[in-house]
Amino acid sequence: MTTSKPLLFPEIQTVIKALHPETISEDRKAVLKPLVDFIQLKTSTNQDIRINFICTHNSRRSHLSQVWAQTMASYFNIKNVFCYSGGTEATALFPMVANTLVHSGFRIKALSKNDNPIYSIKYSENAHPIIGFSKKLDDDFNPKSSFAAIMTCSQADGGCPFIAGAEKRIPITFEDPKVFDNTPKQAQKYNERSLQIATELFYVFSQINL
Repeated sequence: MTTSKPLLFPEIQTVIKALHPETISEDRKAVLKPLVDFIQLKTSTNQDIRINFICTHNSRRSHLSQVWAQTMASYFNIKNVFCYSGGTEATALFPMVANTLVHSGFRIKALSKNDNPIYSIKYSENAHPIIGFSKKLDDDFNPKSSFAAIMTCSQADGGCPFIAGAEKRIPITFEDPKVFDNTPKQAQKYNERSLQIATELFYVFSQINL
């Protein structure tokens, strides 16, 4: 018996259909291939797929990656994918990240409002929400073994030569939109980075043979 995939919110489907994975360079595809291989191996052997996206502050790129990866797994109906995020230190999920995701159709609700807010992030009516907040990579909320550690920033990649429990460590780094904070281009640049991450993760999950 097969289970149907959760239907993504229409606004998110519209964003996904407008992506252009054909623009990804061969060099970048080579960077993404180890993640494709990790997911394919787990899928082919009916194992859970755990992916922890790691950045320095777990505030921007790692959250965008976690959310889009979980969404793309659902879009391509790839089962047993569990996406996480963490940092070398905990700060807070940056508000512009939440705003950017809302702009793409995600439904976000603040579950707590303190220095490190906790958000419910939904991409579908019936899928379990992604719980977004800043945490260290080894937080109890994250897996302790049998996961791929995806290093989304060069600082975390260089500063964390060893990730305890990681089955595979894969650097897939993105430029930090933080450099545009408090500038007229802030919203535009965050959206560009979000769409780049969405495009590359669309490509990754589109390569998986079920």
